[in-house]
Amino acid sequence: MKIIAISACTMGVAHTFIAKDKLIEASDRLGHQIKVETQGSVGAENILTEEDVKAADIVIIAADININGEERFKGKPIVRVSVTVAIKQPEQLIKKIEEQLKAKK
Repeated sequence: MKIIAISACTMGVAHTFIAKDKLIEASDRLGHQIKVETQGSVGAENILTEEDVKAADIVIIAADININGEERFKGKPIVRVSVTVAIKQPEQLIKKIEEQLKAKK
């Protein structure tokens, strides 16, 4: 599965980047590709490209604030969770998404 994600916490510092790392680690363990854009206090980093969006099977928005640029995901399935879920339960989150995508096929 090809996953794209955005992480953003209220302060835009630690939890934003911890969520990114946890999502990447869980995706790697489960055999998926992922690219995570962070929207933090230093602005957006690792920005998702149009090609990233086109190739994605799913979009995860792990955010406790409104994110910028959500309109670029129009037509893509989006899963919204808090940053805490991405940090504490990233594998469960991805497994749940796998199940939901399989059920739609």
